[in-house]
Amino acid sequence: MKLYIKYMVSLRCKMLVKQELVKLGFKCLHVDLGTVEIKEEISLEKKELLKRVLLQSGLELLEDSKHILIEKIKSVIIEMIHYEDKIPKVNYSSYISKKLNYDYSYLSNTFSEVKGITIQQYIIFHKIEKVKELLLYDQLTLTEISFKLHYSSVAHLSNQFKKVTGLSPSYYKELKLRRNKNLEYL
Repeated sequence: MKLYIKYMVSLRCKMLVKQELVKLGFKCLHVDLGTVEIKEEISLEKKELLKRVLLQSGLELLEDSKHILIEKIKSVIIEMIHYEDKIPKVNYSSYISKKLNYDYSYLSNTFSEVKGITIQQYIIFHKIEKVKELLLYDQLTLTEISFKLHYSSVAHLSNQFKKVTGLSPSYYKELKLRRNKNLEYL
């Protein structure tokens, strides 16, 4: 049986969900971002218990088909941007459509209807979060980050970063350095 879980977006979430399912006596066949496959069917009583346990951890068991699809889309995007070594060079719409086996226009319309933003806006938000993470690690230059995340240029990345955060990438990095210096004097 496959279960869909909202807000399950990190490795820590996967471990937590697996641990809770084991506590409830379920045998997990596969745990992935947003989905869990268990061996047996789940009774209504145990499903309610699982819902309560997940809610205590900030997660939510999904049952509505549109919300399940939205979580699948979000999981594909998060995995693609944050957990794959290289972001695919193919068009994001083709990548998502192929991964989920749905027509992209259907996915896009459903996502926009439920979330109130486009898939493209969601992708941009996560790419900027990845840029912030890479800037804080201070292992790659802005040019290397731009190349890694398939921006057409450093200027394009910088413009998008400023539009989303209100800061330039260099100023964002400078704020981190200032904060670290201030922490040294505590």
